[in-house]
Amino acid sequence: MQLTGKQKRYLRSQANTLSPIFSIGKAGASEEWLAEVEKALAKRELIKVNVQQGSELSAKELAAFIEAKSNITVAQVIGKTVLLYEEAKDEKYVKYSLEINKLA
Repeated sequence: MQLTGKQKRYLRSQANTLSPIFSIGKAGASEEWLAEVEKALAKRELIKVNVQQGSELSAKELAAFIEAKSNITVAQVIGKTVLLYEEAKDEKYVKYSLEINKLA
């Protein structure tokens, strides 16, 4: 999903208070790790991922890996943090999607 500037600004404002729930370290990113991220996004829609100092991947490389291997949208890469968004498929977990669709 391609986000507009307004949609990205909205997501960044909502993520301001979020803490990273995933980290990437020396082991790097794998298909299994990405599957866990997708499970978390199915229930949260918006999460932050932290790239640790010892990681061989940069935040931009991680963002490229995620976008290439999944339908997850990278809303922002800032420093060592990557902000990820994916619209929830289950209605009870919809939190940000309604506003995102209004801003389209």
